[in-house]
Amino acid sequence: MNAHRLKSLFAIVSLTTILLAGCDRLSGRPTQADLPLRPSNVTDFATLYGDDCAGCHGADGKSGAAIAMNNPVYLGLIDDASMRRVIVGGVPGTAMPPFAQSAGGSLTDRQIEIVIAGMRKSWAGAADAAAGAPPYSASGAGNPNRGAQVYATDCQSCHGPGGEGGRAGTIVDASYLALVSDQYLRTIVIAGRPELGHPDWKNAAGGQPLTPEQVSDVVAWLSSKRPASPLSQSN
Repeated sequence: MNAHRLKSLFAIVSLTTILLAGCDRLSGRPTQADLPLRPSNVTDFATLYGDDCAGCHGADGKSGAAIAMNNPVYLGLIDDASMRRVIVGGVPGTAMPPFAQSAGGSLTDRQIEIVIAGMRKSWAGAADAAAGAPPYSASGAGNPNRGAQVYATDCQSCHGPGGEGGRAGTIVDASYLALVSDQYLRTIVIAGRPELGHPDWKNAAGGQPLTPEQVSDVVAWLSSKRPASPLSQSN
C-alpha cells in the first residue's frame, strides 16, 4: 500500500471516529435511564399494581369487579402469608390467576412482596380496623340451614328473598357463584364492600355483629346454591 492510499485510509477512519463520537452526543439520544426496564426489574408499587391488579381490583384498589384491596378491614383481616399464597398461585376455578413466575405468571418473588407491602402502606388504615372480626379462614364447615336464617335476618333486605335480587342485586346467580370461592364469599361477608355500600360483619342489617359461626353458616348457604363443578371451590 503506497503512502497516498495509507494517508487516505487514515483520514477516513479518523473522520468516521469523529462522526460516531458526535452522534453519541446528539441532542435527544436516550440515556441508560431513559431505556425501559425489563418487566422483571420493575420495583415501583404503583406500576406493578396498575399493570397486574387494577384491572380486577380497581385503579385505586376499589370499585373493581373483584374485592377491594383499599379496604382497611380486609387488610386487617388477611395476613401476609395468606395474601402471598393467593397472589402466587391464584385461586383455581375462579377468575384469580397465578401471578408468580414459578406458577406461570409474570411477577418475581420480590415484586410480589412489593405489591403486598405497597397495599398495606397505601390502604391499611387504622391498625385495629379488623379488631374483633371473625377469622379470615373458617375453622370448620358451616350449616346451610342455619345460614338461611342468617341470610333472612342480615342480608335479605338488600339482596332480596332467597338471594334472588333486591336493591343490591342477586347473590345466588349461578354464573357469579361459579366464579368465586367460599373464601371469597367469607371475606366479603366479613370485610364488606364499603365502596358499593355493602356493610362489614359488625354493621349487618340485623343490628348485631355476625359471629364466626354465623359467617360460616351463611357462606355454607350461599355455597349450596352454587352449580356443581369439578373444580375445587375451597381455596
